Amino acid sequence: MFARIDTMRMAQALGQHAANRHRVTAMNVANADTPGYRARDLRDFDPDRGPGIGLRATRPDHVAAGQWGSRRGTPVDAGGEPSPNGNTVSLEDEMVRAADASRQFNLSLSVMQSGMTMLRTATGRRG
Repeated sequence: MFARIDTMRMAQALGQHAANRHRVTAMNVANADTPGYRARDLRDFDPDRGPGIGLRATRPDHVAAGQWGSRRGTPVDAGGEPSPNGNTVSLEDEMVRAADASRQFNLSLSVMQSGMTMLRTATGRRG
């Protein structure tokens, strides 16, 4: 039922993106002392990249519009200044990324909870 509501799909995709970003951040922190390790991050979540008003496959011959979010969570090099051993992980940057992922996840939960409340109200069930 929720798969047909774009707002709920976008909130779910944002939550998945935040969880994946948190996983990549945890890998960066785990490899903070690994020589030559390059810090990675995910591209920012893009709510405009999804099946909305844009492309729609109305016939079997059409190409599908794609999924919400950023290019299927492909990690990219986060950049950063390398240390003498070639490692580019900065624990301060990783803390900021983890806080941002947490904020995105909390936002997705809030949108889902609001959507559930609206659906309950619409069906006459308050609670």
